Amino acid sequence: MADLEIQAAFAQLELLRRSREAGDRAALQFIAVNDSFLLAPYRQAALWRRSAGVLALSGVSQVERNGPYVQWLQAVCQALASRASGRQPSDHAAAPVQATDLPKALASDWDHWLPAQGLWVPLDAGLGGMLFAREDPWSDEETAAMADWLANWHNTCLAQAQQLTQRQRWTRGLKRLPVFIAALAVLAAAMALVPVRLSVLAPAELVPAHPVAVRAPLDGVVQQLLVSPNEAVRAGQALFAYDDAALASRREVATQALATAETELRQLDQQSLYDNKARAALPGARGNAVEKRAELALVDKQLKRSQVLAPSDGIALFDDASEWAGRPVNTGERVMRLAAPEDKEIEAWLAIGDAIPLPAGARVQLYLSASPTESLSGSLRYVSHEAQRRPDGSSAYRLRATLDAATTQRIGVKGTARVAGDEVSLGYWMLRRPLGAVREWLGL
Repeated sequence: MADLEIQAAFAQLELLRRSREAGDRAALQFIAVNDSFLLAPYRQAALWRRSAGVLALSGVSQVERNGPYVQWLQAVCQALASRASGRQPSDHAAAPVQATDLPKALASDWDHWLPAQGLWVPLDAGLGGMLFAREDPWSDEETAAMADWLANWHNTCLAQAQQLTQRQRWTRGLKRLPVFIAALAVLAAAMALVPVRLSVLAPAELVPAHPVAVRAPLDGVVQQLLVSPNEAVRAGQALFAYDDAALASRREVATQALATAETELRQLDQQSLYDNKARAALPGARGNAVEKRAELALVDKQLKRSQVLAPSDGIALFDDASEWAGRPVNTGERVMRLAAPEDKEIEAWLAIGDAIPLPAGARVQLYLSASPTESLSGSLRYVSHEAQRRPDGSSAYRLRATLDAATTQRIGVKGTARVAGDEVSLGYWMLRRPLGAVREWLGL
């Protein structure tokens, strides 16, 4: 008995090896109906599936589906499957069968087609099975061995079917890949022709549109600024004052010189009545007095200008007032600017690489950094002809845009401006920067 069990185990391993090495479903079916002989001898075997009928027969390479034997065998297998599923629903419900287990219409032909002793092994939980036939009765050990082997065989079939399905899916996908690539190329070409608005981004801020520059009227030293940064001033209000110590000294000197010249003029005027020499010197004394009087008037005028007044209403725009105290200035040097509170516009700096053609009136949208939910819109009114050097060392084109509506945002707030140009294709819009970088790198 032990030797038989060992032989059955080796036979099981051999059958499993053959089933694993089978290349396709037909090879697996051939192994099931022919090589199962290693476990138990039989004369005939048939593989049947409810959805496909008789799939394989022992001893033949091809099943003749329209033959009488196959037609009768298909009816027998269907009857045995219904009988087995009704009595024993287990997956291993293998059982010996004879002609007496069939309906009379089928049992009468059993001896004509099959040996007396049959073994039915159901597969797929009643959806299929295998029928073995021989002259000798089937033992319980042989029945269990055949059931175990065919259960393993069926698992191998399922695994192979899954691999074949996955392989077919990959094959089908590879076959469709050129079509998919072509469709994707057509879609990309169509999208590349879609017209879009070309736009660029540039750092920007809100600046006064028409500021009034307050410049130094004369050379000197600023004593103090009389207003604070961003203070609203009125026309005629004092903005800053010079250190007038030097001017006061010059006025004192000019006053003394004028007094001396006038005294000398009076003396000569009196002497000219009887002295011809004094009469001759009188015109020079008169001219000297006029000159000294003019010098004093000039100093007085400069003293009046030592306190600079606001030429108009506006907001005083300058840096820290303490930086101007004691600072020497030259005539014409700008000290501050005056801007009307509602007179604002957008100033942007367009990088050289983003210098796209911009028509007059192009739309400009300013997105403020301090107010992410708010934006200001305007129309382009000015673009500098040449790039200008900025404080950070870069070169850029200055843009000015007029606001569409008044805003409460203060002058000096910064953000990013989006400047819209002409309409271009989507392909050009996407490839403009990469192509520019490639051309710059290649030197083409």
